[in-house]
Amino acid sequence: MAPKKVLITGVSGLIGSSVYMRLAAEPDRYEVFGFSRRKVPSVRVPEGRDIQIPDDHFRLGEVQDMDAVRAAVAGMDAVVHMAATWDSFEDILPHNLVGAYNLFEASKEAGIKRIVAASTIQVSVGQHHSEPYRSIAARAYDDVPADFAKVTVAEPAEPRNLYAASKVWAESLARVYAHTTELSCLCIRIGWVVAEDRPPHKNAVDIWCSQRDIAQLTERCIAADDELRFGIFYGMSNNRWNWVDLEDARDKVGYVPEDSAEDFDIDQLDDP
Repeated sequence: MAPKKVLITGVSGLIGSSVYMRLAAEPDRYEVFGFSRRKVPSVRVPEGRDIQIPDDHFRLGEVQDMDAVRAAVAGMDAVVHMAATWDSFEDILPHNLVGAYNLFEASKEAGIKRIVAASTIQVSVGQHHSEPYRSIAARAYDDVPADFAKVTVAEPAEPRNLYAASKVWAESLARVYAHTTELSCLCIRIGWVVAEDRPPHKNAVDIWCSQRDIAQLTERCIAADDELRFGIFYGMSNNRWNWVDLEDARDKVGYVPEDSAEDFDIDQLDDP
């Protein structure tokens, strides 16, 4: 069987490049292509990382440019959509809203089978205003019941900023295309991924995700059964104080996180 052709948007970013490296390490399974506004790594990428995408496997362009997107997705089997911005609404509108529409619409037109789209844990961060999630966020662990219920994707989204709101919209867009076209659309609510590949401070130990784990979950979504038409999964490492459900991702796509915030000395992490 020929390798699956996979396009990664935002491939020059931290998460996009992490996914690229995982897929490119399996050339018998994946032929990997990149699409980005720049070929040089973004400022969030670890120093020294150079993924060296061949010129004939890379397209320079913007996701808000439909012609560029159509050219990039042509001939692909799957698309991993990581390109996004979290700055002002003037940036969010073309990149996160128009860009997401362009990727879904162009993929539908091209007959692509699956899109794996980046969402964010920030769509659920409003849960921190209620217990026991407030206590977890405050690291008041003695106040947290041992058997507390994890937040699932069935809970209403609780965004608290425009970036998160744009990702709620993108999840809804994925649902529309999954139910009205031949596209299979899977979304990942990605936790806190950083270049140093460790929790950035003590208040991040509940939502941290390692680069290895997010790359694994993304690859699992690409390879998931074709009959899985739609899904939203939380992308976190196996942290002791995770307050979101990871079992759905385990059951449906086989995600088993390999890392944990507790692999590090929490007491030695910075205060926020």
